[in-house]
Amino acid sequence: MQEAVIPTTLAKEKNKKSCALFALMLATGALAVNFWAWSLLGPLASRYAADLSLTPLKLSVLLAVPIVIGSLGRIPIGVLTDRYGGRRVFSLLSFFAALPVVWLALADTYTTLIAAAVLLGTAGTSFAVGVPFVAAWYPPERRGFALGVYGMGNIGTAISGFLTPRLAEVFDRQVAYFVAALALCVFGTAMALLGRNAPNWRPAEGSAWSRLSLAVYDRTTWDLSLVYAVTFGAFVAFGVYLPALLKVSYGLTMTDAATRAAGFVLFATIARPLGGFLSDKIGGQTVVRVALIATVCLAAVVAFQPTLALPTTVAYLSLAVALGCGNGAVVALVGRLSKPERVGSITGVVGASGGLGGFFPPLVLGFTYQATRSYSLALLMLAATAALVFIYIHLRFRAMKTADVG
Repeated sequence: MQEAVIPTTLAKEKNKKSCALFALMLATGALAVNFWAWSLLGPLASRYAADLSLTPLKLSVLLAVPIVIGSLGRIPIGVLTDRYGGRRVFSLLSFFAALPVVWLALADTYTTLIAAAVLLGTAGTSFAVGVPFVAAWYPPERRGFALGVYGMGNIGTAISGFLTPRLAEVFDRQVAYFVAALALCVFGTAMALLGRNAPNWRPAEGSAWSRLSLAVYDRTTWDLSLVYAVTFGAFVAFGVYLPALLKVSYGLTMTDAATRAAGFVLFATIARPLGGFLSDKIGGQTVVRVALIATVCLAAVVAFQPTLALPTTVAYLSLAVALGCGNGAVVALVGRLSKPERVGSITGVVGASGGLGGFFPPLVLGFTYQATRSYSLALLMLAATAALVFIYIHLRFRAMKTADVG
C-alpha cells in the first residue's frame, strides 16, 4: 500500500507543477499582449507629431496619459483580483482593452486620441492581476523567479516597438491597431476557457476598503513602491519615449529608433527573471541596492553621449538590465513578504507607484528638450533621483527585520 501511495503523490506533484507552469505562461502571454496595447502610441509618436503638428509638450502629454491611467487603475484592479481571482479579471480586462485600441484606429484628431488614450490606460493595469494569480501557484522559495518570468510580459512593449511601426509602414496605422485588438481578444478568450486559479486560492474576505487600508498602512508597501517608482518608472518612460529621444538626439529614422528602443525593452524584460532568481538566492534587498547604484552611474553616462557609438549602446543596454533586475527584485519581495489575501492589493499600490514613476519622466523629457534642446538634463535628474532613493532604501533595509535578508 505504501508503495502505491508514493507514485500517486509524485504524480499529483508533477501535475501541480505542470498546471503552475501553464498558468505562468498564460499569464505572461496575457500581460505581454496588454503591454503591447498599452505601448501602442510610443512607436508612432513622431508620425502623430508630424501629422497633427504637435509640440514636444503636447506629444509628451499624449504619451503620458495611458501611463497615469494604467498606474492609478492598478489599485482597484489589484483589490478586485484578490476578491474575484486572476482568471476572471484578466479575461475581462483583455476584452475591455481591445475597445480603445479599435478607437485609436479611428481617431484622427488630438482630442479623440487623448480620449482613446485614457481608456487605453486600462491595459496597463494588467500587471496587478498576474502577480497574485502567479504567486498563488508557487511556494515562497520559488516565487521570486516565477514572478520574474511573469514580469517578462513587459516584452509587450518591445513587441509594440518592433512590430507596430512595421505594420504601419507595410499596411497602415489602422491595421497595426486591429492586429493588437485581435491579440487581446485571443488571450482574453484563452484565459476565460483555459485559465484557472491556484487550488489553494480563496477569495479575500472583508471589504475592499479594509484590505486596501491594510496595504496602504504597511510601511514596507511604500518602501517597495518608492524603489519601483524609479526602476519600473524609468523602464516605462524609456519604453514610451525612447523612440522619440533616439530619433531626435541621434538622427535615426522612426523605424530604426523604434527598433533600438525595442532592444532596450527586451534587455530590461529578460533581466526581470534574473532579478527574481537572484532575489531567491542572495536576497531581494541586495539586488535592489545594486540595481539602484548601477542606475545612478549609467544614467549619468548616457546623459553626455553625443553619438550612438558602441560604448553608448552598451551603456543604454546595461541601464536596461539594471532596471529589469530592480523590477524583478521588487516584485519578488512583494510576493514573499505579503500575505496571500493581500498580494493583489499591495501589488496594486506598488504597481501604481511604478506606473506613476513612468508618468512624469516623459513630461520632464519633453519640457527639458523644449527648453534646452537636449535630453541630458532629464537623464541627470534620473541619476539624482536614483541616488536619493538608494540612500533612503539602504537605511530602511538596515532597519527592517524581514524574512528576506541580503
